[in-house]
Amino acid sequence: MGHRGRTPRKVIIVEGKSDRDRLLAVLEEPVQVVCTRGTLSYATLEDLILPLQDEEVYILVDADEPGMKLRRQLQHELPNAKHLYTRRVYREVARTPLNVLAKVLYDAHFAVDERWLMTPEGCEPPL
Repeated sequence: MGHRGRTPRKVIIVEGKSDRDRLLAVLEEPVQVVCTRGTLSYATLEDLILPLQDEEVYILVDADEPGMKLRRQLQHELPNAKHLYTRRVYREVARTPLNVLAKVLYDAHFAVDERWLMTPEGCEPPL
């Protein structure tokens, strides 16, 4: 059931709490970050995923086999979701440097703390 006249919320689906915390550290706009805890059980699907069908959904999961399996399941349930990717060298969202995550989000038109965009990989931004 759609919400007519309402702008969809931006939602990013991730696997875990540490993934969520890293995204929230660089985001500069209100975004709902949903954690699947790495699996897509029937309860998770009913409670967390299906209510997102009318939202602007992005999927950012680990670049490993469990992450790819979850991405395929989410793509089946939310075919209009946009896919974001961490670099394979980092494998996990939680291990991806914040400046790399900021660039991934910025390239997908999210507002991010721009200090992260000017920071060399592996360094902290200036305060």
